Amino acid sequence: MAKVIIFGIKDFAELAHFYLKNDSAHEVVAFSVNREFLPEDKKFRGLPVVAFEDVENIFPPEEFMFFAPMSPKHMNADRQAVYEAIKKKAYQCISYVSTKLTMFDNPIGENCFILEDNTIQPFTTIGNNVVLWSGNHIGHHGVIADHVTVTSHVVISGHCKIDSFSFFGVNSTIRDGIHIAQGSFIAMASAITADTEEWGVYKGNPAVKQNIPSTRIKF
Repeated sequence: MAKVIIFGIKDFAELAHFYLKNDSAHEVVAFSVNREFLPEDKKFRGLPVVAFEDVENIFPPEEFMFFAPMSPKHMNADRQAVYEAIKKKAYQCISYVSTKLTMFDNPIGENCFILEDNTIQPFTTIGNNVVLWSGNHIGHHGVIADHVTVTSHVVISGHCKIDSFSFFGVNSTIRDGIHIAQGSFIAMASAITADTEEWGVYKGNPAVKQNIPSTRIKF
């Protein structure tokens, strides 16, 4: 069990607090945000909210751990920046992995947010700072790199390689053996039948590369 500080005070942070409180052995002791976003009463969900700039002076990294379950804004780059800032302060990060999923001793990195009803088949590894929302199928012998978001009811078939900063919309499907290149945006209900290009946007069934880079996608 760890004593945990959650980064943020918006929806993802509130959900993380709920899941950790109801489906983990961890104890959430506080929230943290950048000083400019501190609420007036410095409270959220009945717990203190502390300025991230000062957090190590109040909750030293030798005694506390962090969790930063952030949205995929800017193709997961915002979440990467916060994760790296936390690591720079010498904190370790927990991962939340729902007890209501199916997995097979898969290696999972830190600061992952993996919700209920996911299936992660054998011989697949999950990197750091990955979000798997509810109800996904992650096939066997695959790799999901760091800073990836998979929304809900996504099927990633066997032997797929998913590079960092990729995003998968609801009900998208990835054929077996596909390489999803860094920063790929897979639109809702799209079917990927060939390898993608870095920072590409793919839409349709079968998916077609769009004439816009994923860095211009607004969340």
